[in-house]
Amino acid sequence: MHRVEGLMRRAINDYQMIQEGDKIAVALSGGKDSISLMYALKSLQRYNNEHFDLIAITVNPGFEEFNENLLKTICQNAGVELVIVPTNIKQIVFDERKEKNPCSLCANLRRGILNSTAKKYGCNKIALGHNEDDVIETFLMNLIYAGRIATFSPVSYMDKSEITTIRPLIYVPEKQTKRFIKKADITVMPKVCPMDGKSTREYALQLLKGIEIHNRKSRANIMGAIKRAKLNGWKEI
Repeated sequence: MHRVEGLMRRAINDYQMIQEGDKIAVALSGGKDSISLMYALKSLQRYNNEHFDLIAITVNPGFEEFNENLLKTICQNAGVELVIVPTNIKQIVFDERKEKNPCSLCANLRRGILNSTAKKYGCNKIALGHNEDDVIETFLMNLIYAGRIATFSPVSYMDKSEITTIRPLIYVPEKQTKRFIKKADITVMPKVCPMDGKSTREYALQLLKGIEIHNRKSRANIMGAIKRAKLNGWKEI
């Protein structure tokens, strides 16, 4: 956890993600990244100069395999309040509309529910568990499929919901969250979405792995290019 927390603190400081009096909702999916983020923020809460409140919000998409009890146990062990929102996203996206490319619609539905729930519970910020791998994969996806240079923004304010989204794990490689989960012996949510491993993001992941085989510095080079582009006025998504 020390490695994850150290990289997270650096990102928080670089982009001024947390201010005094914030109430932050961690978007808890039950995967390794969101669990690691919740634990790291809970640890940071104990000694951070800016005091903030922390809760976890889970959007249950409605898959039968989705294990709410597992999430309750994880949050109880971490000492974090958990809010679970039941939804019919699975029914809408897969059963009724039978979307061929369901990821975009699913993400939009989850985002809207997450934002409204966070606001209902008095939160002004939502913390998402996107890690360094996700930043680079999104960069590659936009470059290849959309013909543009863009990736996640570390901090973004949404006017409609009046909620600020933060991504404290953007400097944390996925292997670090895997190590924390393994060392802490935490059981994660099993993959329940039928699109897991079949999306364009999976292709970008395999592409990144292939690039790293040929050049060990490629990850650092891409992240460096992203940071420099931002300094030159590149608008992130």
